[in-house]
Amino acid sequence: MKQIYTINTIGPMLLGQAFLPLLKKAAQGKPSSALSCSKAAMVNVSSIAGSVGSLCDWDMVQIVSYRCSKAALNMLTKCQSLSYQEHGILCVALHPGWVQTDMGSAAGHQPPVTVDASVRGMLKVLSSLSEKDTGTFLDWEGKVVPW
Repeated sequence: MKQIYTINTIGPMLLGQAFLPLLKKAAQGKPSSALSCSKAAMVNVSSIAGSVGSLCDWDMVQIVSYRCSKAALNMLTKCQSLSYQEHGILCVALHPGWVQTDMGSAAGHQPPVTVDASVRGMLKVLSSLSEKDTGTFLDWEGKVVPW
């Protein structure tokens, strides 16, 4: 659990802290524009597995350490959004879908989303984000995921 938490929660927190001066500088370069990914954004790649409100596919995937680490990442994202909004930085948690990767197929089932479809979807979502979306948890299709 410690290793998974370090990778999925502490790592993104440290990256956010390291890039914060650059994100602030980027946001200051566009002072009149609203929050968006083209201004300055912190996007944390989460998972619906970290949704306390959904507990999606519990019967298939009961990896508690992964679920807890992604739930913590979601809280981190919300905290970052509250802290960084005043600096003009948009923050969101993004679920890429159940993707056809080594990890996605590890449970012995074929995931429905291809890597290409996930990436195309996430890029479309990122390009449409605005101030109203900061601090939210969205999936690769732009749908709100319950915390």
